[in-house]
Parts: sequence; C-alpha cells; structure tokens
Amino acid sequence: MVSRSYSNLLELASGGGGGGGEPLPPLGRRRVPRVVTASGIVPDLDASDDDADAASAASDHSSCHAPRERVIIVANQLPVRASRRAGGAGGWDFAWDEDSLLLQIRDSLRAHHGRADVEFVYVGGLRDDVPPADHDAVAHDLLERFRCVPTFLPADLHSRFYHGFCKQQLWPLFHYMLPLSPELGGRFDRLLWQAYVSVNKIFADKILEVISPDEDFVWVHDYHLMVLPTFLRKRFNRVKLGFFLHSPFPSSEIYKTLPVREELLRSLLNADLIGFHTFDYARHFLSCCSRMLGLKYESQRGYIALEYYGRTVTIKILPVGVHLEQLQSVLNLPETGVKVAELLKQFYHRNRLLLLGVDDMDIFKGISLKLLAFEQLLMQHPEWRGRVLLVQIANPARGKGKDVKEVQEESDAMVKRINDAFGQPDYQPVILIDKPLQFYERMAYYVVAECCLVTAVRDGMNLIPYEYIIARQGNEMIDRILGLGLSSRKKSMLVVSEFIGCSPSLSGAIRVNPWNIDSVADAMDSALEMPDGEKVLRHEKHHRYVSTHDVGYWANSFLQDLERTCLDHNRRRCWGIGFGLKFRVVALDPNFKKLAVENLVSAYRRTTKRIILLDYDGTLMPQTSFGKSPTSKTIDILNSLCRDKNNMVFLVSTKSRTTLNEWFAPCENLGLAAEHGYFLRLRRDEEWETCVPVIDCSWKQIAEPVMKTYTETTDGSTIEDKETAIVWSYEDADPDFGSCQAKELHDHLESVLSNEPVSVKAGLNHVEVKPQGVSKGVVTKRILSMMQDRGDLPDFVLCVGDDRSDEDMFEVITTAAAAAAARGPSSLHPEAEVFACTVGRKPSKAKYYLDDPADIVRLIQGLASVSDDQAPHGGGALPPAAAAAAAVATDTIPR
Repeated sequence: MVSRSYSNLLELASGGGGGGGEPLPPLGRRRVPRVVTASGIVPDLDASDDDADAASAASDHSSCHAPRERVIIVANQLPVRASRRAGGAGGWDFAWDEDSLLLQIRDSLRAHHGRADVEFVYVGGLRDDVPPADHDAVAHDLLERFRCVPTFLPADLHSRFYHGFCKQQLWPLFHYMLPLSPELGGRFDRLLWQAYVSVNKIFADKILEVISPDEDFVWVHDYHLMVLPTFLRKRFNRVKLGFFLHSPFPSSEIYKTLPVREELLRSLLNADLIGFHTFDYARHFLSCCSRMLGLKYESQRGYIALEYYGRTVTIKILPVGVHLEQLQSVLNLPETGVKVAELLKQFYHRNRLLLLGVDDMDIFKGISLKLLAFEQLLMQHPEWRGRVLLVQIANPARGKGKDVKEVQEESDAMVKRINDAFGQPDYQPVILIDKPLQFYERMAYYVVAECCLVTAVRDGMNLIPYEYIIARQGNEMIDRILGLGLSSRKKSMLVVSEFIGCSPSLSGAIRVNPWNIDSVADAMDSALEMPDGEKVLRHEKHHRYVSTHDVGYWANSFLQDLERTCLDHNRRRCWGIGFGLKFRVVALDPNFKKLAVENLVSAYRRTTKRIILLDYDGTLMPQTSFGKSPTSKTIDILNSLCRDKNNMVFLVSTKSRTTLNEWFAPCENLGLAAEHGYFLRLRRDEEWETCVPVIDCSWKQIAEPVMKTYTETTDGSTIEDKETAIVWSYEDADPDFGSCQAKELHDHLESVLSNEPVSVKAGLNHVEVKPQGVSKGVVTKRILSMMQDRGDLPDFVLCVGDDRSDEDMFEVITTAAAAAAARGPSSLHPEAEVFACTVGRKPSKAKYYLDDPADIVRLIQGLASVSDDQAPHGGGALPPAAAAAAAVATDTIPR
C-alpha cells in the first residue's frame, strides 16, 4: 500500500502538520484550486481571463511582490542522504548529497548564472526504506529543511520498478543489449511495465501537490521517469516541462524491439524540451519518431524541432559538465594533499608511471577489455614492464544480478593472471580497488595518473575524463607537493572510448574502439610515449572546454531553451485527446477552429450562388488507401451536389486529366481541374482548357533521366509522368533514406533545370517538377473570374484540402473574402460565407479544420442531403441525413 502522505504539503511545510521551526514561505501563489484555473484544463476559462486575474488579485492581496521563479526538479532519487538516528531516540537525520547532480545544478546556477533568486524544489525517492509510520515526519522534515518532496514506494513496487523494468529492461536495451536469451537482459514483462507506469503516476501526484502550473518550470531527469510527462500534460495542458535523458538512446533498429516503444515515444513528446548528451542520441530519437510515428523534424534557426499536434517539441543537444567549485574545494582539502604525497611515494619515487581507470562494476564499462588491452601492452612492449602499472578503481554496481557477479569474477581472474605473468617482487602491474573510496582519494589518484583510460562499450556521458582534467590542472598546494613551479604548464592524457557521451567534446583525447584490443593497447603506448609538449597542448584545449562548460552552463542553457520554447503557451488553444499513455495535447492558434457542420449547413441553406472546391488525395480519399479510385458512394455524393443548380462543384487535383476523365466519367456536372489546375474542364461534355499559356515540355528530357537514377538507387520509389509535370515518389521507400534522397534530388533538379520555365517542389513523400505559374491558386482565381464575368458573385465558398499545394487555394479565397468584406473590388459577394478547411490539425492558411477524410466525406454528404431535400424545413431544422452527419462531425470544443 502506498504511503498516506499529506494531500497538501504546503500546509505541512508552514507548520500545519505540527513540528517546530519557523514557517517557510509558501511554495507558490495560492489561488482557487489549480485544477480549475490552470490554462488548458477547462477551455471555457480561457475566455474569462479578467475574472481569473481578479480572483488571483483577491487571493494575493497580501503579497507585495511577484513570486520567485521556481524550478521543480524531478528524478528517481532526491539529492539527500538519510541515516537512522542511533540509540533509542528513533527518527532520521538528513544531509545534502554533495555528489548529486541535482544539487550541483542549484548551487552552480545560483552562484554564477544570475539565478540567485530562483527557488528549487526537488521531487524524488530516498535510497533508504522508510517505514510507513515515519512517512509524515520525514516528509515534513525534508520539505521544511531541504525543499524536497519524497515519493515513498512500497518495497515490492520499488523492486519491480527499479531493479525490474528500469535495470533489467530499459537500461540494457538503451545500452544496445537485446534480450535474445534470459541471460542477456530481461525479457519484456508486462507486470514490470505496469509497475513502471504506476511509479511514474505516483511521482506525478507528488508534483501536483506543489506545482503552480502557470509559473513553475518542471525538469524531469532520466529514463526512470519517461512516462511522467504524459501524466503532467494530461493534468495541466500548458505545463512548462523539460526532460533530459542521461543514458544513451539506441538506434531505431534496437529501440523498435521494445513492445511499449510507441507509449514511451509519445510520453516523451509530451515534454516541451527533450535533452540529449550527443547528436547521435538525438538522431536516434528523431529517427524513431519518424519511423514509428511518422513525424518529421526540421531546423528552426539553429534549433531542432518536431511539430506534434500543433505543439513544438524542441530537441536540445548539450553534454552535462562537472561542478568546478566542488572539484576545486576537494583539491584544496589537506587530506587530498596528504593522499597525493602518499601516492607519489608509492609510485613516482620508484620511477613508475600510473595508468588510471575509474568505472562502475557493470557489464558496459569495459573493465575486462581494458585489462586485456593492458595485458597486450605488456606482452608487446617489454620495456614497460616494471615501469607502468594500471590502477583500476571499481565502484560498486548500481544494479544487481548475475551479470554483475560475472563481471566481478572475470575481473578478479584477469587481474590475478596478469599479476602472475608480469609481476615482480616489488612490482604489481594491476591494482584493483573494489572498495568505495572517498572522493578526495579519487581526486588524488587523478592528480598522479599519467593517463586516464575510459573504455566503456556504451555509456550515456561519463564525467570521469572531465574530473581528471580538473584534477591535473591542480592548484598551488598540489603544485607544491608535485614540485612544480609557478610557470609550469600542466599536462594530461586521455584514452576514451568512441561510445561514451563525452567523447565528441574531447577532441584532444585518443579515441578508441574498446572492442579492438590491439588498438587500445597501441593507444596506451602512444599516450605514454607522447612528448610532453603535445600533452600540454591537449590538456590546455580540454581544460578550456571543461572549465567553461560546467554543470551550471549546461543547466542554464537548458532552462533558457525551456523558457524560450514555452513562450507561446498561453497564446495557444489547447485540449487533450487520446486515452492512457497515448494522450497528447493539441495546441492551435486561437483563430484556427474545428469546422462546425451545423454552421456550414445553415450557411449553405441560406445562400444561392455556391462554389465548392475539393482536393482529392488526402481529402476525399485517405493518403494511405491502396486503391485511389473513388468509391461509388463518393460518386453518388458528388452527383447529388452537382445536381443542385445553385452549386458549382470543382475537384481540384494533382492527377492527370486522363485519370480524372476515367474516374469521374459518371459525374456529368462536376468541374475538374487537373495537374494543379493547369487543365480545367467545367462539365463532362466540354473541352479541357488551359489556365496558363501552353508551354514546351522538352524539359522532361532533362528531368526524367535524373529521376530514373534516383529511382534505381532508392528501393520503393516510383516516377509518375503526367502531361505537364513529372513526380518522383518515395512513399514506399525507407523514410530516412527516401527523405535524404529527396533532398538530393530536389537540389539536383533545381541545378539542371535552372534555365527552364519550371519549378521544383518537395511535398509529402514526393518531389514534383511542374511549369512555373501553375498552382491551385491560379485555377481558383480562374474559376472565380469566370463567375464574375457572368455577373455571378458567389455568396458561399467551401474550399477543402490537406497539403501544401492546397494552401494556394486557401490564400486566394480568404484574400477575396477580406476584400469583399471591406467593400473593395472582389470576385465574391460582400456578404459571402467563406469556409476554408484543411484536413488535420496543423499550421494552415485555412481558418477551419476537420480531423480526417472520413469527416470530410460526412460533411459533403450532409450538404448533398440538403440539396436532395426539396421540402421546406421550418425553424432551420436540418434534413435527417444532414443532421446525422452534423452530429458526427460537430465541433464540441468551446470557442
């Protein structure tokens, strides 16, 4: 059973729960309940901001200053250490964990990045199991003294969450280990997944107890809480939410094996900003979004962004840094100097060179590979025997299981073998330290190490190289112990794996493939043989980077981007759709509305000169349909519309006129515009005319061979040759490769056709070459002009489309409507009812949208029913079929 915690931690912190101490300032401005007032929860409230502001002022009348900026940092573990009080007194003692990244974020931001007044609140778990009887007292103490909100988990739930799903399934998979057998990572277990989701929900509930959603920023850390964004976004549609992944993100080929792959992706996309250490990790995530969710990303003024249901999700790429002040303070400790002197006496006074490895004892840190490479070094270079030794500090593993035990046993056996083979009476080649060291002891080892070796086979970031560089820079006390003068230039050497997050930022390091034992051994030899002058230059380059890109720089950059990404939150209309972990928020411009079918039908009935412009692919026919020809139902609906003498109905398509003639032969009065409107036909028995001057299509002889080359090299791509245009489609190709080839083809065609009267356009899964000046906008102008020439000014216009080519139609009719409303020259009636509607909720020049082609068909069917119904309907009642269609597609979102 989950802990019975206080439902209102604010009251508890201010002394309402008993306990001594002065009351704390409130964690946020208290108003009427947040669930009622938070933007995006109840959309009707968006229209009554004045009332909300008045309520806020009333509840805050006693406050004489604006609230402090506040960041809620959420992670699996709080940045505090807990210990039971000795003796019979009972209770708990708490202290800050100085090694915690979460604490370093706060301290560094307050000290150096202009955020001294920012309040930080932490939400997370404790390392120790606190009995339920102590939960309330511990929660009160942590909130009052540390601004920490603990999440108490039952032992069995925590085990299934952390040791189960996190460490047996997510962590191995993110480090490229597939569960091909029970021994190689855990097979997917639905019960463990349910525990993972349950714990994320508990974390979300704790955040809800303290959050002020209009002001606070929430920053969630790491793979333990990947579905947390969905729970927060569901409760507060406009929550300002960032997520940073500290582990690798695997390639799509690995990630797509996860049974809950889509749920995790969609949950992450409920954040506003998603951070990764390297471009590789971000690239893999974007590839997964593309391949599994069909999302496209683009660069927006230097920022990588995904459009997700109208929300912009920004991708941040920046490796975390070290806390310089903490490292320098440890270097200044007297015990650090004592330890350095001790190590110098143990090694350097005997003319020994020290190679250092510092790793957790787990299967991905490559300790055994490092030992094999060191053994190879001693075998191939006898001159180093007796002179070089490897000190391997093995930190306790964070997880547990059979694999950890095997790594320990293998490492012990290899150390024994190397020492037996190359050891001497006063020389032990490998020293394995498998007990916890104090941080100052580790810093002392950094100081005396000639080279630091990090050979992990996969690691999210790994800050060991950064710590080593700072330690080698030293200080006056360390320099004195080392016998260095004031003008001495520092030096260091790094051998790092290509597969760790810090590798791209350490350009002066020797990068190695840890699986290539010979290569790593050669790198060790090169590091030892390298001239001091070059070591100095490499060290200085690294130190400049590490000292300027510390943890504060990283955190400040992330928060700045989060603030920028959330700037337009209150300007957008938001509402949630979907159930469970597929929940997402739709965010659109306030003027962009779902088309209310009853309003459309009402306008349709009171007008007499109507134009209806319809796109075909993606509008009347879903893009994903295997067969593209219209159904008999579609033909019947179009014929019903066309029989109404008050209507002029046009199908404006990119298809060829031959295809349209064949498909819509049964539609006698349907107007057709083919190939983006290059050809126009008013009725079935009339001739096709051209809307622009006839051009020579000899340019096809240039474009077609180029397209054929790309078709041959891109499996799944095709060419469609129309009368006046030619299209290269990659709808059935690999999405990443097809997109890459499309960009190349687009540039290639623009180059070879630069002197031809054509334009090259990239669309959804295709590249098209067509004559210049041809667009759906041109044919729309032509149709309106024809009616104007006949003295007919349309008083009703419905224009529906789904892609970029249809935006030209929307622009023409909205411009004409604006001119008519202003009583200026226009091809529309001054009182014209104009409905420009796109398919899907996305940025558009249209004012309205419907969700999918099925909604469009129902809408057209409703209008056809009105036309077929000849009897008057008093009081504006809709015909039965129209009413049914309206009931299905009516906008239910308040406006």
